[in-house]
Amino acid sequence: MTTYNPDDLNGWEFKIVRSSTSISGDKFLRLCEEEAQNGWELVEKFDDYRVRFKRPVARRAYDSQAVIDPYRTKFGISDAKIILLVVLGSFGLFLAFILGRMMLR
Repeated sequence: MTTYNPDDLNGWEFKIVRSSTSISGDKFLRLCEEEAQNGWELVEKFDDYRVRFKRPVARRAYDSQAVIDPYRTKFGISDAKIILLVVLGSFGLFLAFILGRMMLR
């Protein structure tokens, strides 16, 4: 993890973008490109789920023109959608199991 002295922080703002699924390969490149549209620069990738960005505080003046929320901290599918997919998938497996047992009788 990057350490900072007070001079490193002066005039910069930082954020961490998180994802419920892996941010790697093309997804990582797309994230960096999207963040760059609002002036964010890659600082470090903690792991496949968390990435830190920084940008000059002066870039706030352009936030009203942004297509993507400049302060978003989530990328990709939401936690709620993942939970819904897991529940629906589990229910589907349960139904397949029950129907399979009924067919064997």
